[in-house]
Amino acid sequence: MFDHFLHWLESTPIAVAISESSWLFPGIESVHVLAITLVVGSISMVDLRLLGINLRDRPVQELIAEVLPWTWISFAVAVCSGALLFSSNATHYWGTVPFRAKMLVMALAGLNMLVFHATTYRGVAAWGASRRLPRAARVSGGLSLALWIGVVSLGRWIGFV
Repeated sequence: MFDHFLHWLESTPIAVAISESSWLFPGIESVHVLAITLVVGSISMVDLRLLGINLRDRPVQELIAEVLPWTWISFAVAVCSGALLFSSNATHYWGTVPFRAKMLVMALAGLNMLVFHATTYRGVAAWGASRRLPRAARVSGGLSLALWIGVVSLGRWIGFV
């Protein structure tokens, strides 16, 4: 059933145009890489603050309010461009370990973010301006940083498989 979907996706006009064009795939890939750079860069700013490594004088709540809109816009662009790239050779990409691993690690990064915002971040008013943050915030920041490094590494690996 899923194989039928992948074959259908590859046969859509936009997927065919991307796979047959000499400039569409690299152009979309460039947009995807730039968007991922903004996603990981903005998330890294927050993660490094949570770890107490950078921007220690900035309240966490203020920093997150500033960068989160950029993160979400960039993530939306990355998802759309990634979906277009995927559509051009869906059966191949789906069959590779790096692609599946990237999706899994990205889902884990999202889960980490959801848990952080649903639990630890609720107390941000009490600790947000502190230089040393609660252990749970530091663990979440470190885990997030590691997971996003994994997403980027696996994304690069996809291009070589």
